[in-house]
Amino acid sequence: MSDIFDKFKMNGQVAVVTGAAGLLGRQFSRTLAQAGAAVVAADLNGAVVEQLAAELQAEGLTAVPAQVDVTDPRSTEAMVETALKAFGRLDVLVCSAAMDPKFDSANQSRQSANAFETYPLEAWRQALDVNLTGLFLCAQAAVKPMIAQDHGVIINICSTYGLVGPDQRLYERPGQPKQYKPVFYSVTKAGVLGLTRYLATYYAGTGIRANALTPGGVYNNHDETFTKAYSARAVLGRMARQDEMNGAILFLASDASTYMTGANLVVDGGWTAW
Repeated sequence: MSDIFDKFKMNGQVAVVTGAAGLLGRQFSRTLAQAGAAVVAADLNGAVVEQLAAELQAEGLTAVPAQVDVTDPRSTEAMVETALKAFGRLDVLVCSAAMDPKFDSANQSRQSANAFETYPLEAWRQALDVNLTGLFLCAQAAVKPMIAQDHGVIINICSTYGLVGPDQRLYERPGQPKQYKPVFYSVTKAGVLGLTRYLATYYAGTGIRANALTPGGVYNNHDETFTKAYSARAVLGRMARQDEMNGAILFLASDASTYMTGANLVVDGGWTAW
């Protein structure tokens, strides 16, 4: 019998992480690389993932960058081809690229135009293109080598707001225009779960698994008002630290979760338990 810790080792496996320039994408890329995987750090911001890959390489880890527009099928195919040319296979796809309006101190003032009644159709369509069509295109490109290998893992990043509606009271500020978490975020994140379950059942009986990871709110320089209000709603009484999804992503990507597909792993500090 193998040691339980061997199941978490990713040696010899190749992972593509989209949204790798983002808060969690950077964490996911580093975690999988530290576990032994060769990582393709992919993002629309090519300069940032080039820097990230260089940092990982300097730490003795294996990583290459890839600039990708997840709304463009030619770009997602090229991303997968980058993995195949560099490493000869693709074992894990982590879909972390998404539009997510930020309510940290640097971006909070921009979120006063998100009222449902006047939300622009163009903005709605753009968000669906990135948050849903992007996952569709990335998975469509990635499953081709996975089918040939009869092995692959797809991990789609969801949100608690794909499970429950946003508490808009969290975004209110006295004396300021009313702010909202926009409609597209809840709708697209709920769709992520539907796509995940579809992929899991579509590839039933094969070596391909698909699961979702649902993080709670991760602290990223949010103002004190938001942090206190959010923390009061979490059972653990705080927002997540940036590294607190890393164990979950490694579990889902590795052989530690081989009897798991079509599932949603919720790591939200108890937010949805009330």
